[in-house]
Amino acid sequence: MEHNPFSLKGKTIFITGASSGIGRATALECSRMGAALIINGRNEERLRATFDSLEGNGHRMLPGDLSVPECMSAVSDSLPELDGVVYCAGITGHNLLPFIKEKDVKRMFDINYYAPLWLSRSITKKKKIKKGGSIVFISSTSGIISSYAGGSIYASTKGAVNGLVKSMAIELAPRLIRVNSAMPSMVETSLAEGMNLDEEQFEEDKRRYPLKRYGKPEEVAYAVVFLLSDASKWITGTNLLIDGGRSAAY
Repeated sequence: MEHNPFSLKGKTIFITGASSGIGRATALECSRMGAALIINGRNEERLRATFDSLEGNGHRMLPGDLSVPECMSAVSDSLPELDGVVYCAGITGHNLLPFIKEKDVKRMFDINYYAPLWLSRSITKKKKIKKGGSIVFISSTSGIISSYAGGSIYASTKGAVNGLVKSMAIELAPRLIRVNSAMPSMVETSLAEGMNLDEEQFEEDKRRYPLKRYGKPEEVAYAVVFLLSDASKWITGTNLLIDGGRSAAY
């Protein structure tokens, strides 16, 4: 049998935000690498479309909004022992500081930060992550390496996620559970489309990247597969930068 340290065969992995974007791409790539998946998303119809596209067998759907405590608790209770968790669910928003509303701050933190925080607490207390398991957060260069005008709330949530990754990596290391993040810059997803830029502005921004384009969801998914696999067994507490060289060009 050919040795492949990047294989996910025999691993059970839970993925949030699997109904679209990076979460959907991650689910598809993990299934192609042999994992049995449990996928979550707020939009059940789109989550079903992802589920129907998965390769292999033994997959499950757990639709629901994890920022709702009752839903988070129900999902946590129904999870089996896991080899990996990927937190892809997230929203973005853009508003200049004087116009920020409290409800917008609460909603973004509830989805981007508090949902994975409370779910992580629940599944670790219940010891649902196997020894040698891997937890991967989808973070961002925003709030860690850079930010942008109007990005105060979003950048703050990702900065908070970064702190969570570092602390969890230390606390879970005695159980040989690794905690890392994939840290992309601009990726061609519906979140990017919500930035209200016209085509000319997008093209101008792409020219700032040494590789002259934005990332694709599957390119972030490949990095997540690496962090879930045995190929990254000695990596924890790390932000894996995926930015087309953008940070090198500042």
